[in-house]
Amino acid sequence: MRTPEVFIKGLGVFLPDTVAVEDAVEQGLYPEFEVELHELAGAAVAGETPAPEMALRAAQEAYKRAGHRPEDTDLLLYADSWHQGPDGWQPQYYLQRHLVGDDVLAVEVRQGCNGMFGALELGAAYLRGQPAGADGERAATALLVASDNFGTPMMDRWRMGPGYVAGDAASAVILTTEPSFAQLLSVGSVAVSAAEQMHRGAEPLFPPGPTVGRALDFQARNAEYKRAALADGVGTGALVRVHGKTLELVQRTLDEAGIALDDVTRVAYMNYSREIVEQRCMAALGLPMEKSTWDFGRTVGHLGASDQVISLDHLVNTGDLQPGDHLLMLGVGPGVTLSSAVVRILNPAPWRS
Repeated sequence: MRTPEVFIKGLGVFLPDTVAVEDAVEQGLYPEFEVELHELAGAAVAGETPAPEMALRAAQEAYKRAGHRPEDTDLLLYADSWHQGPDGWQPQYYLQRHLVGDDVLAVEVRQGCNGMFGALELGAAYLRGQPAGADGERAATALLVASDNFGTPMMDRWRMGPGYVAGDAASAVILTTEPSFAQLLSVGSVAVSAAEQMHRGAEPLFPPGPTVGRALDFQARNAEYKRAALADGVGTGALVRVHGKTLELVQRTLDEAGIALDDVTRVAYMNYSREIVEQRCMAALGLPMEKSTWDFGRTVGHLGASDQVISLDHLVNTGDLQPGDHLLMLGVGPGVTLSSAVVRILNPAPWRS
């Protein structure tokens, strides 16, 4: 989807201290042989800080950096991939109460690790449908947040999935129709639903796992899916389609952004192991690993729906993205969903100057 006249005015991050992989090995939490195999360095661990509180802190930072009033917000989209608080309660209203107020449409986005992409697409479409600011009227604004704390009894962060560990974090994006330091040029998603069992495995749909205390284990589910794929061949074909659809989606997103692959300065993918980032993303695109954000991502872990936005914030703050540069963000989530977006840096971020 082309997103003309949609800009990023502010970014906010809550990223707690990290626990080194070596410490996890010493405590018997992470297999020692995987240290060299995957080259992961650590995971951000938030302790007992609730995910909605992390989201609130990230959003507060985004508003402060942008110099924008929280009450001048038209839409709140809250993305998450893990439990946020008491069952039957929704976390977006915590931010309404403590930050943006009640006169805001607030919606939870449940799209797993690709939740922030879904929020970008929904937020951009919403803003484009609002009247443009004129004659002193303020521009339409959306707050997008993503937050997860995986330090719970039914989650083993160090064995979350094949080739990655789970890190805790929250991220926030202020989208607006007012020209700002960065522009969202395009965003889109596609599904390969034939592979939906990849994240389900052989688990029954009912009763849902959390209601009976069953832990989440993507490694076991992935292994079950691969065994079934080898047995019937259907799953193998779906995996091949995932690769092909990824390349198609990236090309479509670049075309909608009006740039070529050669114009991409950096690529923010999932915070996975080196071999996964290289094989499924960078080599597939024909780009060197030096253009990826793997060196940063390996230090904090897979941050749920926040990987790409926190990488964007990191690149902006370190000066690795300059005016005129383009960031390609690419994600994979259960479904299987594939998502991508292109961001152009127009000016130095106001909080850096």
